[in-house]
Amino acid sequence: MPPSAPARHDHGMTDTAEQNTDRETEQTEQTEQEAEGSARERLRDRRVAAHRRARRTLSRAGWQGTIGERLALLTEAAPEAYDLDEPADVYGTRIVAALERRVATLLGTEAAAFFPTGTMAQQVALRCWAGRTGDPTVALHPLSHPEVHERNAFSQVSGLRPVRVGSGPRLPTAAEIRDFEEPFGALMLELPLRDAGFVLPTWEELTEVVEAARERDAVVHFDGARLWECTDHFGRPLEEIASLADSVYVSFYKSVDGFGGAALAGPNTLVEEAKTWRHRYGGTVFQQFPTVLSALIGLDRELPRLPEYVRHARVVAEALREGFAAAGVPWARVHPEVPHTHEFQVWLPYAPEVVAEAAVRQGEETSVMLFPDAWDAKGPGLACTEVTVRAAGLEWTADDVRAAVRDFADRLPDTA
Repeated sequence: MPPSAPARHDHGMTDTAEQNTDRETEQTEQTEQEAEGSARERLRDRRVAAHRRARRTLSRAGWQGTIGERLALLTEAAPEAYDLDEPADVYGTRIVAALERRVATLLGTEAAAFFPTGTMAQQVALRCWAGRTGDPTVALHPLSHPEVHERNAFSQVSGLRPVRVGSGPRLPTAAEIRDFEEPFGALMLELPLRDAGFVLPTWEELTEVVEAARERDAVVHFDGARLWECTDHFGRPLEEIASLADSVYVSFYKSVDGFGGAALAGPNTLVEEAKTWRHRYGGTVFQQFPTVLSALIGLDRELPRLPEYVRHARVVAEALREGFAAAGVPWARVHPEVPHTHEFQVWLPYAPEVVAEAAVRQGEETSVMLFPDAWDAKGPGLACTEVTVRAAGLEWTADDVRAAVRDFADRLPDTA
């Protein structure tokens, strides 16, 4: 046997052993990942159940209710919102048209079109503008909803070309718009910018950004899913805010607690073209009266209360900061320190599963749910959650919030 034969034999055995080890490692990692996934699902289910049973919470969103509870809303409030003796809608007639007129009046635009989703509404709006400007490029912040949550829908479905302008947890500045290196046909501004902490610019900053886009001959589109919440921060009515943009999208479930749906508002010619594309996208649904009726109810009931929610959210945010400081929780942050809307972020220096467990245990053991939303990792040992103040939160005083923070902090490791 040649001298090299044993070496070849040994090398072959080594390769086989390494392959077996690799397979065992992969199987172990897969098992661990599956176990982690199951643990997250169990924690999520506990969190949802604890929130439903809680006697006190800062927010009870309608969509978290049962089907029976949602239907009861229509039974109770619908007669005040619309004449139920009218025939039902068919492909966007009657009650749908009534909601469209209501939105156009609220936003001070010539017209509005109802859409089943905001994702569809904004794609249609921006592709219509691209046809008019001859430029499919859309400038938007990297944390904008289409960039983070819509699976590249602009480029994959609508032939648009998104480019990112601005950085950090804030809207783009006028200087960033003016200095951007390539042309764009439309600037999309998300008001408020949810993934940055529901943040808004000042009124002066917003008007300057719009002017900077106009200097570049670009149209301005507001992603106003939560625009309803912005009036208190800007100190301006909805129609004045909307008048800055060429088109505006608003949601009916994020702020006003409808079943779903959205509207695109703007000039008559744009809206009529958008309705054609709505049909092409499959958005002209045969009957939508339950969703539309819930939107009308939300505009009647929730829209007038949003400024009150925003103001109380600032009380809650300050009490949270004070509570964490008194409890000795290191590096606890509320962002923004003074909320711009009735929603904001809380950041804590723990792994997400640690604070999530503490939040769930508080709800299960005390029936007080201070943090009902999920916690996400924002870095090593850093977790973030969103806090929303709705009608249920108005019952909380600053002392109530501070007491709940102390109780929550007692369930965290290494707190004073």
